[in-house]
Amino acid sequence: MLRPWKLEFKIDKKSSKAVYLQIADTIIADIRSGRLRAGDVLPGSRILASMLEVNRNTVVEAYQVLINEDWAISKERKGIFVSDRLPSSFEIYPVDTKARINDHIPYADPFIIDFDDGHPDSKIAPITELARAYRQIFDRKARWQMMGYTDVHGDIEFRRAISRMLNHQRGMDTTEHEISITRGSQMAMFLTAKSLLNPGDYVVVENPGYKPAWKAIEHTGAQLLPISVDQEGIIVEDLIQILKKNKKIKAIYLTPHRQYPTTVTLSLARRLKLVDLSNEYGITIIEDDYDNEFHFGYRPILPLSSFAELDNYVYIGTMSKVVAPALRIGYLATKDTLLLEKIGELRKIIDVQGDVIMEQAVLELIKEGAVRKHIKRATIHYRNKRDFVYRLLKQYMAGCADFNLPDGGLAFWITPKAELNWDIVTDLLLDHKIKIIHPKHYGFDQYINGFRLSYGSLSEEQLDQSIKVIGEILSGQHQGSSPA
Repeated sequence: MLRPWKLEFKIDKKSSKAVYLQIADTIIADIRSGRLRAGDVLPGSRILASMLEVNRNTVVEAYQVLINEDWAISKERKGIFVSDRLPSSFEIYPVDTKARINDHIPYADPFIIDFDDGHPDSKIAPITELARAYRQIFDRKARWQMMGYTDVHGDIEFRRAISRMLNHQRGMDTTEHEISITRGSQMAMFLTAKSLLNPGDYVVVENPGYKPAWKAIEHTGAQLLPISVDQEGIIVEDLIQILKKNKKIKAIYLTPHRQYPTTVTLSLARRLKLVDLSNEYGITIIEDDYDNEFHFGYRPILPLSSFAELDNYVYIGTMSKVVAPALRIGYLATKDTLLLEKIGELRKIIDVQGDVIMEQAVLELIKEGAVRKHIKRATIHYRNKRDFVYRLLKQYMAGCADFNLPDGGLAFWITPKAELNWDIVTDLLLDHKIKIIHPKHYGFDQYINGFRLSYGSLSEEQLDQSIKVIGEILSGQHQGSSPA
């Protein structure tokens, strides 16, 4: 029988660091010091909880952090072991365990810490379940039936499952015949724009906003009309003023649930007014609900497309954040049958169909409840990580930037208290091997004095290490000098 490693430290209940993180960081320190080696078994959660006089769930959370960050692996019916595939930045060096508990000790990392667009954590994706389902689908006796072409809009059963999900969880009223499956949400946006818009049309967009969608719109020859965003979302009064000038507005592109990039939610009053304006002027609302699944409050805000009064809409969503970032499955929903026909014809030209076998595999995960369970686990994981980041922001940036606690999603919006030179800021961050998206990528014709700090794909150690540096650089720029 394998002999478990003994943990020799006491919980500091006065520390601002959560107990489960104290446990996880101490174990990481022992791995890094060489005291724990690849393949060593860790104590069972009940045993360790008893040793430390803490709740067993606290130990389970600590072990989950280790597994998520690749420091440990779980072997079914055997226990938790130190990983034999340690993180690429791993480097043994002597560590003072007590100091490690109370103070963050950074270590050399040859890779840039990249605050991406809000990617999920691939380490917690249900890859094993997906691979199993994929093999089962491919090995079925009737697999030859899947080798030919199918409906251009995707597998009918899969579309039916997406329709049920939209109806039950997002308050919409759809059928499988109003759904088209795409290779990611960007393809859904491109197909929608090319099928709906003509040269000379105008499309209202949020400013700041999502430039990849703007490019899809501009590719049609349509022109963008940017409208500013405040704490209640897109400013509808500005839209009314534009409509009074009789502009040929064909569509409005929105991210109303958690506006990209600022994360604000479009207020109910503005939602209702947008529905009225859309109906009155015959404007199609293109609703990009890119960030719906991970909500930390009572329930997410229902889409604009769920309003029964809304006549013209295209609703766009994705499965990439639900299952895995590399899974390129998006979808769109619309009651405009003529538009859906055009989308189908265009889809035939550029991509005659999607990955039918993968659609069937994901469908299996939906049927057996694996997707629902994953979303539940992932929501807890991201909520804990959001709270961790919020504590870091209050510790390192409260004096130089404004930010709010988002009720969901995988990112914060950070607004410095002073106007900054973002070319200098981003260069200074790169010197520290930290990369953020330059604010020029959010604005229409000028820089936005703010940036999106995504946390989904980064470890807590990376977040702690980098947010402190970002705070120092912002403070230095605020005061007119850069930090040493």
